Amino acid sequence: MDLGLKDRRALVTAASKGLGRACAEGLVAEGARVFISSRDPERTGREIGAAGWLASDLSSEDGPERTAGEAARVLGGLDIVIVNAGGPPPGTFQGTDLPAWEAGFQLTLMSAIRLVKATLPLLRQSEQGRIVFITSISVRQPIPNIVISNAMRAAVTGLAKTLSRELAPDRITVNCVAPDAILTDRIRHLAGGDEENVRRMAERTPMRRLGTPEEFAAACVFLCSRQAAYISGQTLGVDGGSLLGVH
Repeated sequence: MDLGLKDRRALVTAASKGLGRACAEGLVAEGARVFISSRDPERTGREIGAAGWLASDLSSEDGPERTAGEAARVLGGLDIVIVNAGGPPPGTFQGTDLPAWEAGFQLTLMSAIRLVKATLPLLRQSEQGRIVFITSISVRQPIPNIVISNAMRAAVTGLAKTLSRELAPDRITVNCVAPDAILTDRIRHLAGGDEENVRRMAERTPMRRLGTPEEFAAACVFLCSRQAAYISGQTLGVDGGSLLGVH
């Protein structure tokens, strides 16, 4: 199937590894011209054949605007933005202090808001504008011991739903992709770096395995495609059937 992504101009953030990298690779494989950002993007950019890259901290006030500006300069505009950010540290509500909440707010929610504000004028010029937020299955079913992530990613989901209505007249679709139990460094970190804990996590899933970043990226790439032009305001779970809810 031709996804209509050849020569489409895409920005993928937090793309040096994990889900962000997999999404960038998937878009490159479909012929898109991809610009990536992260705190250390050069090696990944060269390895995947990105059109350009920028070392950027999206939790800073000027990071998103700098990233959007450089992506537009290199690509000549933007058609696709995949909004990704590293996960806040784990912890319970009682065990999490206010500075940690503020850091998580800047990292997960404000970085997304600033990036959309910076890229929206460019996306409005596209015939096929796409915004995809990488969130978490926790927006549907909160996960124990990651209270900051649960709260902030739920806020991002509310932002995405609101944007989907506001931007529909501009032919810009806005969706979220919500992973659960995808084998990344983040999962290994939450498992305490213990491979036995990772194995147990896999055994608890309905499929008795963890998903791969490539399987996750396939969902993101599809939502960026020509075929997904009438899908907006949705959260697509990539969880191997783990979610117990019916929505």
